[in-house]
Amino acid sequence: MDVHTLKQQSVRYRKLILRMIKQAKAGHTGGSLSCIDILNVLYNHTMKITPENFTSSDRDHYIQSKGHAVEALYAVLVDQGFFPEAELETLNQFQSHFVGHPTRKVNGVEHNTGALGHGLSVSVGIALGLKHKGQAHRVFTLLGDGELAEGSSWEALMSASHYRLDNLVIIIDRNSLQITGATEEVMSLEPLALRLAAFGCAVHECDGNQIEALVHTFDKVPFEIGKPNVLIAHTTKGSGISFMENTVKWHHKVPTDAEYELALAELNHAEATL
Repeated sequence: MDVHTLKQQSVRYRKLILRMIKQAKAGHTGGSLSCIDILNVLYNHTMKITPENFTSSDRDHYIQSKGHAVEALYAVLVDQGFFPEAELETLNQFQSHFVGHPTRKVNGVEHNTGALGHGLSVSVGIALGLKHKGQAHRVFTLLGDGELAEGSSWEALMSASHYRLDNLVIIIDRNSLQITGATEEVMSLEPLALRLAAFGCAVHECDGNQIEALVHTFDKVPFEIGKPNVLIAHTTKGSGISFMENTVKWHHKVPTDAEYELALAELNHAEATL
């Protein structure tokens, strides 16, 4: 997809995320909106993952360690053709496979996640296995910034560096908010880029809600031969909806009827003016 089409797609994904959460009466609104541009570029530009090759080892791999933002993942997977859109109407219903965190019972989901801090370790294992097999495919994983308070994330980074996993691409959704407040107040991460570099990673930063910046940065992978790639994607929680942006309460909140209509009006305007 070209950049303009990707921008249009991001607006459509945001509409679908809101519709899913509104209908299900539950969902992680802010975090799904902050990372949707990242997933859009990954699936529609960067990664080689399709419904046709998903059961094969001859493809890239994606692990959403930030599992609570599953609505963003569902929105992209349905667009890719992994399952019919009608199945999303069962989100959070009894006996539905579409629950509040990724599960392998949903086609297109590679690994169950939701217990924060686990996805990166799994991704390191997959990337190491690909290296041993001599396969050139890549492993992409999305982490929330609040997730970095988990010690297992830093153990995984040490392993990724030790084994020179330049086929591993770690994206940090740096929206600077988590469920209990600002990340720097809950558990300070800064200077994050320097810390990641000290762990042996090749670090780049960009605006994670800016399509051109994401395309340009992902096209540079690998950032440095022999080092795991880390992208600090600076995003806005609730991105795309003015009254949701940078607001802690929208970490997990369902819009009222009035809020939903206002959000759709903003998105319709954004789509019309692209």
